[in-house]
Amino acid sequence: MDLSFPDLDGPVAQRGIGIIAPFDLALERELWRWAPLEVSLHLARTPYEPVPVSLEMAELVSASAHLTAATRNVLHVEPEVVAYLCTSGSFIKGLAHERSLRETICSAGAQDAVTTSGALLEAIRHLGLTRISVLTPYDEILTHKLHDFLAEAGCQVVRSDHLGLGGGIWKVGYRTIADRIVGADDPAAQAIFVSCTNLPTYDVIEPLENALGKPVLTANQLTMWACLGRMKLPMMGPGKWLLNVF
Repeated sequence: MDLSFPDLDGPVAQRGIGIIAPFDLALERELWRWAPLEVSLHLARTPYEPVPVSLEMAELVSASAHLTAATRNVLHVEPEVVAYLCTSGSFIKGLAHERSLRETICSAGAQDAVTTSGALLEAIRHLGLTRISVLTPYDEILTHKLHDFLAEAGCQVVRSDHLGLGGGIWKVGYRTIADRIVGADDPAAQAIFVSCTNLPTYDVIEPLENALGKPVLTANQLTMWACLGRMKLPMMGPGKWLLNVF
């Protein structure tokens, strides 16, 4: 049998990103859409916790023991960076706690570490933002923790909206998300941040940026942007203010 292959030197050399996800993540497919061909994502999840999306859940899924175990679970595939893919779990206790989460991941053996809220801070610095609007799927208490985190970083929240969901966040439709983002916009806001890695946003970013004339920054987008930046690789997909900046 004569088999013909276009390239016997393939496949393309793989470069890995380790992902530590909360147990309820349902949007793995969105993460892959940001990744270049040579990048592979390797996921580990925190243990199941029988609580609704809340401050309590954010504290449980960000426990250092869980991050340490999850990091070790992905190290055997040699990721270049490990990301803690959770916005609330990385902002609830301020800047020092966000930094400690990255230190925990590196102490467990990762070459480099990113958190979703840390990626938000990197984007704020990169874009020179001092005033933003915020949309979250959380309750009021958790949303205000995000406000506190941003204030500590020197960024003012000029307008905010939240959906008040305790679960099923990945089921929210694009129409609802787009309408609420538009409603959360403010003329004084230099950008809009849409929180939560379980809220689908990929396909609404570009049309909303075109309509509003400002960055629409989302949790999964920023996490992948920060990881790929450390790998000196371009981010695929929407987000024209962030594309190819490294």
